[in-house]
Amino acid sequence: MASAVNVTGVDFLTVFVTDYPKAIEFYCGVLGLEHSVDYGKIPAGEVETGSLTLQVTDAASVGQEFKRRSHPVALHVDDVEAARAELESKGVEFHAETIDSGVCHMAFFSDPDGNALMLHNRYAPRPS
Repeated sequence: MASAVNVTGVDFLTVFVTDYPKAIEFYCGVLGLEHSVDYGKIPAGEVETGSLTLQVTDAASVGQEFKRRSHPVALHVDDVEAARAELESKGVEFHAETIDSGVCHMAFFSDPDGNALMLHNRYAPRPS
């Protein structure tokens, strides 16, 4: 019997914030992501990462209590150190030195509301 549950992808990930204009300035102005949709009726909209849409939403506007995301959204970049240097020049503070896990580079930081983000690049091939 065929299943009605046939997940084919992830449409978006919600990132709750407390100050929507400030968040959009960060995600678009600082990180350089495309602001593809502004909902207008509520302080919320969408930004594009290239493979996943982030729905940036003022938590209170949809009746939610704001809680910062503690598990990072891993943002793929070609060169973690170069991207980190550019973001540091724009005032972004990183939480620690860049990590080399043996298969990837990771650099952890947060948005203005403290939501966890990371720059990520996998340099080793995935095991077969």
